[in-house]
Amino acid sequence: MRVTILHQAVGRDASEDEKDVLFQAKTVSESLKRLGHTVETAEATLDLERTRLELVATDPDCVFYLVESLDGTDSLAHLPAFLLETMEIPYTGAPAAALVLSNNKIRAKRTMALAGLPTPPWLETARRRRSPDPCAAACRQAVSESTHCLQARSGTQPENNLPASELHFPATFILKPIEEHASLGMTDDCVYEASDERQLQSRLEEQSSLVDRACFAEQFVEGREFNLAVLGTPEGPIVLPPAEIDFSAFPAGKPHIVGYDAKWASGSFEYANTPRQFPCTPGSSDFELGVRLSDLARRCWTVFGLHGYARVDFRVDGRGNPWILEVNANPCLSPDAGYAAALQEAGISFDQAIQAILNDT
Repeated sequence: MRVTILHQAVGRDASEDEKDVLFQAKTVSESLKRLGHTVETAEATLDLERTRLELVATDPDCVFYLVESLDGTDSLAHLPAFLLETMEIPYTGAPAAALVLSNNKIRAKRTMALAGLPTPPWLETARRRRSPDPCAAACRQAVSESTHCLQARSGTQPENNLPASELHFPATFILKPIEEHASLGMTDDCVYEASDERQLQSRLEEQSSLVDRACFAEQFVEGREFNLAVLGTPEGPIVLPPAEIDFSAFPAGKPHIVGYDAKWASGSFEYANTPRQFPCTPGSSDFELGVRLSDLARRCWTVFGLHGYARVDFRVDGRGNPWILEVNANPCLSPDAGYAAALQEAGISFDQAIQAILNDT
């Protein structure tokens, strides 16, 4: 099979999280070649006509889609996927519509709430984006229409079902960018205790200005953190063993979060002290929790219309209740990342996973 790996263009001065896609492309390319496929690589930019011409030139049977952002923002990562759909070229991972839905965390949380999936309460800011987004209105309309369809199926009304109204003060919140991933801007200061909504809105405005991205506040769930990798197959999704982040080395008072340094700053305390473990083994005290987490991850796969591969992030509170934080379509495939670790724990080789992802286009 002729496979073209498509990823976003990465500048020389790019940050570590942006450069990681080049490592992924190299790793996936080596795997595809071991599997006997012919491999080309192409870069995507906002110049979609140039991307189209590159794809015409390589004439792939399938595109391995590794586009994580465009023009410095994850909010545009779906555009080349829509291009591929118009060109009728099969591609790996989540469909373009699922990328639109999951890459915006507010949109994703509304979808989860309407589907009856547990997600922590949140508060949005009224701050507008830095500049008009020419595709934002169309995306908002599309999501609004799909939300109305979901409402009709669930029989609920969004104003009565979304958990934003369930906020209680004083409470602890975590502040996150709405449309960026890779823990962009996430530090210990993002965990904030607010006495009332006005104070929280003020702090939210400050954080949005600091990272130059619109942010939202999510009720912080004190407890354990898990992520579950999901692998698509023609027979249906396989949920891999639940991975838990071990925060036991953190000093008292330090928030138990996987911030930017924990993911990307290799010399930092956080990077060295957030190992993952797999505690939900048969016969263990966490086995039933693992079953519940797996069921929720599988439901997210269905609700968001995912394909190929995904990761669902959870917090589990002190009473054992799971809360879904994010649905990550097309998560990182680097060998040192969580998805590869979950594959290893499940006894699935990286090459087997890459072929399964290809098969699930």
